[in-house]
Amino acid sequence: MNRRVSHFIAGWRTGLPRPVLILQAGNALNYFGYGLVLPFEIIYLHQIRGFSTSTAGLVLAATMGTAAIAAPPTGGLLDRYSAKAILVAGLLASALGYAGFAYVDSPWQAFACSIVSGAGIGATGTANRTLTIRLVKREQRTAAFALNRVSGNFGIGSGATVAGFIVASAQRLSSFQTLYFFDAVTYAAFALIVLAAVPSPRAETVTATDANGTGFRAIARDRLFLTVIAANIVLVVVGHTFFSNILPPFAKTHTPLSPAAIGILFLVNTSFVVIAQIPAVRVVTRMRRTHAFAAASAIFAVSLLAVLPATLIHSELAATSLLAGVAIVFAIGECVHTNVLGPLVADMAPAHLLGRYLSLYSLTFSISLALGPAIGGLLLQTSPDAIWWGGALAAVLAGAVLLRLGGRIPDPLREAQSGLGSAPEAA
Repeated sequence: MNRRVSHFIAGWRTGLPRPVLILQAGNALNYFGYGLVLPFEIIYLHQIRGFSTSTAGLVLAATMGTAAIAAPPTGGLLDRYSAKAILVAGLLASALGYAGFAYVDSPWQAFACSIVSGAGIGATGTANRTLTIRLVKREQRTAAFALNRVSGNFGIGSGATVAGFIVASAQRLSSFQTLYFFDAVTYAAFALIVLAAVPSPRAETVTATDANGTGFRAIARDRLFLTVIAANIVLVVVGHTFFSNILPPFAKTHTPLSPAAIGILFLVNTSFVVIAQIPAVRVVTRMRRTHAFAAASAIFAVSLLAVLPATLIHSELAATSLLAGVAIVFAIGECVHTNVLGPLVADMAPAHLLGRYLSLYSLTFSISLALGPAIGGLLLQTSPDAIWWGGALAAVLAGAVLLRLGGRIPDPLREAQSGLGSAPEAA
């Protein structure tokens, strides 16, 4: 038993440098604060502040919309200036925006806070990833992206749990103001952690020979990268947002699950990601990247189709058990997918364009967070089952596109095997 425990703990050793570990600890604290408000934003704006549900939804959409708009210009700044300084500025902007949410009285104030906090989120996400990549070696990139995802899932899950108890004990204005205040404090605290304990590596300087390959025009000419991003937008929509945004209303309407049971599905999913994401690094690094993408696509397709049998089950316990299994399968696909995508984007980026490439990586998720609910919401009204079989088909097609890229994308495993194959000739 002790050997098994030791082996499990060994699987969590990332070998990442201390500044990166500190950075991700701060990230977990930040996401804890975000998790405090995330499940209750519409409830707060509608029930406490008196906004209509449509207005409350638009306020939240404005946050992510602004984050998406802010990501590309942030990428440009990151290729010229300090990622550490931009990360701190983004964190302080979000702290200001979320602190303001505690005191909004009218929709225009809420939209103003959304724009400020969204701009901060857009800058923070890209700057955090860029700073992390500049602090690690190439072979550590997969572990760095995995730890970033673990810290985010752990923070959001624990924050949402704590917030649930707070709101359940006293659903009044002061309770929600406390949540937003502590959310703002975590953003400010993360900024202080970055300032005090994280070094500031220099951005790559653009030389004259790079003149024809700078800016977003260079990325627009990188057809291979754009193909990777487009295919992965599909995978994020069907493999991430369909589970988080569409499965809850589908399950509430078409299965016997109660709201509490739906909450259990999220707990199972996020808990599995937290536990398995780091150990999954060792599995993924032994696979060709195109094969890993194909595996993630197949896993997403299976999990999407596995939702449909729940509509034929009349027992809440049985349906919950089935969908809890589906939540785990989704989580496996998420672990494989994110462990491949982030490092691949970093490897495809020229050093002097790293910030811009990572900004489009961030934009992949922002676009998907908009497309997923929009497509899924439309299908919920017209053909609910089509969400799952259509999503499975889309996942398979996206996986096939990525698989066909073969040796065209950077792959450390293929490069290592090529090096071994050429060694005898060199001797």
